[in-house]
Amino acid sequence: MEKQNIPELFGSLVFDDRVMRARLSADVYQSLRKTIDENARLKESDAEAVAREMRSWAIEHGATHFTHWFQPLTGVTAEKHDSFISPSPDGGVIMEFSGKELIKGEPDASSFPSGGLRATFEARGYTAWDPTSYAFIKDHTLCIPTAFCSYSGEALDKKTPLLRSMQALNIQAVRILKLFGKEVKNVRTSVGPEQEYFLIDREMFEKRPDLIYTGRTLFGAMPPKGQELDDHYFGVIKPRVLAFMEDLNTELWKLGILAKTEHNEVAPAQHELAPIYSTTNVATDNNQLTMEIMQKVARKHGLVCLLHEKPFAGVNGSGKHNNWSMATDTGVNLLSPGETPYENAQFLLFLCAVIQAVDDYQDLLRLAVATAGNDHRLGANEAPPAIISVFLGEELTAILDAIKTDSPYEGTEKVIMKLGVNTLPRFSRDTTDRNRTSPFAFTGNKFEFRSLGSSNSIACCNMMLNAAVAESLKQYADRLEKAEDFEADLHALIKEVIQKHERILFNGNGYGEEWVKEATEIRGLSNLKTTADAMPHLLDEKNKEMLKAHKVFTESELQSRCEIMLENYCKTVNIEGQTMVDMVRKNYLPAIESYLFNLAQATSLMRSVSDKVKCNYEISTLERLSELTDEILERVEALEAVLEELKGYPDIRRTSEAVRDDVLPKMEALRASVDEAEMLTGEQYWPFPSYGKLLFSVY
Repeated sequence: MEKQNIPELFGSLVFDDRVMRARLSADVYQSLRKTIDENARLKESDAEAVAREMRSWAIEHGATHFTHWFQPLTGVTAEKHDSFISPSPDGGVIMEFSGKELIKGEPDASSFPSGGLRATFEARGYTAWDPTSYAFIKDHTLCIPTAFCSYSGEALDKKTPLLRSMQALNIQAVRILKLFGKEVKNVRTSVGPEQEYFLIDREMFEKRPDLIYTGRTLFGAMPPKGQELDDHYFGVIKPRVLAFMEDLNTELWKLGILAKTEHNEVAPAQHELAPIYSTTNVATDNNQLTMEIMQKVARKHGLVCLLHEKPFAGVNGSGKHNNWSMATDTGVNLLSPGETPYENAQFLLFLCAVIQAVDDYQDLLRLAVATAGNDHRLGANEAPPAIISVFLGEELTAILDAIKTDSPYEGTEKVIMKLGVNTLPRFSRDTTDRNRTSPFAFTGNKFEFRSLGSSNSIACCNMMLNAAVAESLKQYADRLEKAEDFEADLHALIKEVIQKHERILFNGNGYGEEWVKEATEIRGLSNLKTTADAMPHLLDEKNKEMLKAHKVFTESELQSRCEIMLENYCKTVNIEGQTMVDMVRKNYLPAIESYLFNLAQATSLMRSVSDKVKCNYEISTLERLSELTDEILERVEALEAVLEELKGYPDIRRTSEAVRDDVLPKMEALRASVDEAEMLTGEQYWPFPSYGKLLFSVY
């Protein structure tokens, strides 16, 4: 790899603040900054000036087209490219790009998921420029981050509700800070999403219809080695993977994405990339770009990047840890405890706001990460359970306990780590451990929401989290603004919140069966195991009221999203089921039959040579494989029948319940039979690459 000047490379394809400051007039630049920093409206004349300079800059960097880049409810990004060319009177062309084209686009809104908000004949939709997220160049196209709405104004994307939720939290957080004598312009949430993924050989991928159609293996017996030795986690990165990572970093850095950490994850062929924090809507855009570029760069290296939450059974799945915090425009992290958190009332109040938000709206946080893929991962031995709880650690738990009981806090003594080797440095131990089983853990100055699936858009969980915290802060501000004795009322409020919401706090083992019983039967926490269980709670009255009150969603938008997410769940599983049927009938059954036929011929021939030839292996294998063949046929027919029945259910909620209760169990049963047959069938007869080849071929 050529030596790179990283500071020059970083953001070289982004129309960022450095470029704007250099190219825009002082007045236009200040106007745009005010829009970005203070949510002020941008004048049309200023938008025209920005468009003019944006076009010139893009052309200088090789761009020939522009697009409004948006995030519809498909889970991936969308773009429609238009060239800069316009005809000139002399028969040639000139390169144009207007303020109107920058501000507004008009994609077809009827061809994206709308949950009934748009009919096929109601095609018009709009994209609107989001000036808080910088434009960038990708594949010779100027990409302008935008929001997407229908002709009648409903949000048809993930960005619009996210921006609304950020605005709601900002309003309430500023109110709270004013009570503490802090005058700030705005409060923004920041996110650093850790992205896990698998890399497999492209040739192997192309031989697996299940990976091609669904992104995960629907069949596959475990190889002799999986992740039992824990030798892959943080292990030496193999040359082929390292070359991929180096190219990936280069492409991400060009786009101003703060790719920071890379390492091997626990499962073979699994890896992770973690960025530095950025404002939530920018982090969301960047994460969508990261997933796209991961897949693009992988292809250059003869690899495929799998972003499915559970591409391989029997080894760890992939998540996306959403590290979330709040900060003022002056750079103050509102979730930083400081050296003496027990004396930091402002921190404790914001901490309580998050605790209350998670408790009051645990169902919203759960459904925000609910997908068919993530259902396979949550509750497995590498992912947090479906039960939402908050981990605070020893120090903060002790502080809250002291407040709750009005007893003095004794403090946590610093412990010096002594490793028994004189040459090794001594250092202070952190005042709290980490808990990898917690869905929602405090990690020093932020919360890590660990329930997201690797392919999820981080917009979903952050819009719910922002809105829920905004609601807590609103309740506090409404109360404290009327307080006659602020200090006394503040202490009483914090104590009251701790007492009311301590059920959501849990520092123990989230994987234990005893926790499931305690959480659901004693504490009354929800355990929404599947998307079909979780998603309907979006329409619970308390959730609708809160989301509408903070103007994150309208009633029709909530109805449509519930419909869309359940429909996506059903369609995803239906595609998986149909793929299983296709593979079994066209490939697995013929392969097993071929092996049985040859085994039977060999057995007959061997016995014709001598009556003393017992053929124990041949006969026992023939008998069991013959039984399995009948079993596979019976189970594939049962799966076909329930897939056909899905067409007859009256609504999407009933369909999703049938998927959960009927389709998925039959898929699991069919897989079990085929996987057992794989272990008995000669390798040269088996039609698809094995798990061992898929997981270890890259190395």
